[in-house]
Amino acid sequence: MPLLQWKDNYSVGIEAVDHEHKELIELINQLYGELMAKGEPLTASAFFGDLIKAISAHFALEERFMRDHGYDQLPQHKEDHERLLDEIFGLMDEFERDDMASREDLAARLDAWFSCHFETHDARLHKAFGPHPD
Repeated sequence: MPLLQWKDNYSVGIEAVDHEHKELIELINQLYGELMAKGEPLTASAFFGDLIKAISAHFALEERFMRDHGYDQLPQHKEDHERLLDEIFGLMDEFERDDMASREDLAARLDAWFSCHFETHDARLHKAFGPHPD
């Protein structure tokens, strides 16, 4: 079973952004599967390193889109991106201290992380730039 599932209410109505969100969820699921695999599992630093790299690239694309379209909530959205990256770094530190406790918590924290950002800041993007699927 995947760690995270795409939900229609995550959609912001901007095809490129929605596509990247879906790819991030797929990457998290793939990396998590490798992290939890028996045998030669992915290391926590590799998991979080790949995740941070992908999320940072996505945030840069999203922020460029907002800048190009004169989005008035760009400073607040960018601030939330920075907060989210800080949370991922914090989760990485927790995982390195106690990976067994963190493994149990990882799915809930990442799901909450995506849900909160998608349903608040990214929902504002949807209202400003595109229809939301019902």
